[in-house]
Amino acid sequence: MAKEDIPSASKDLQELQRKLSLLIESVQNNSKKKRKINRKIYPWVVAFMKSPVGQYLDRHPFAALTLLVFVVMSAVPVGFFLLLVVLTSLAALVGVMLLEGLVISVGGVALLCVLCVLVFVSLSVSGTIIVSYVAMSSLINYWFSPSPALYRGPRADHLLSSWNRPLTQNPSGDASRP
Repeated sequence: MAKEDIPSASKDLQELQRKLSLLIESVQNNSKKKRKINRKIYPWVVAFMKSPVGQYLDRHPFAALTLLVFVVMSAVPVGFFLLLVVLTSLAALVGVMLLEGLVISVGGVALLCVLCVLVFVSLSVSGTIIVSYVAMSSLINYWFSPSPALYRGPRADHLLSSWNRPLTQNPSGDASRP
């Protein structure tokens, strides 16, 4: 049985070699032929293949394969770097937002404290102004009171006439008007 397998194995090997050579020949012929590319779907591919770099890569398939492998292998580190950049930017943005929120909160509390103090100051100032107004108006009315002739009625004449009498000493030692 071993002797029968050797001729069939060599035939299989020759068939495999023939198929492989046909495959290599078709790859070499396809790279040299002009390929039809759908211009509506891939206009950037057509533009790239017309550029000097695209023509160079079309003439040198090993360089094209090397460039393709480099781009594919560098996609992961570049992707990680871009992810790091995006995450760092987001972290900085969130950090700035948190810091800004903290500053605004502290500023708001400080403003609330200042406004509360201003409420008490304004109440005390307005109270002082009102008390001063009442006291000054009473003093002005007392100092610049109209003459007794303007008052009508017996009680007003009695009150005004009592201020014109001289002071007398009481037995208790107080000075009063009779």
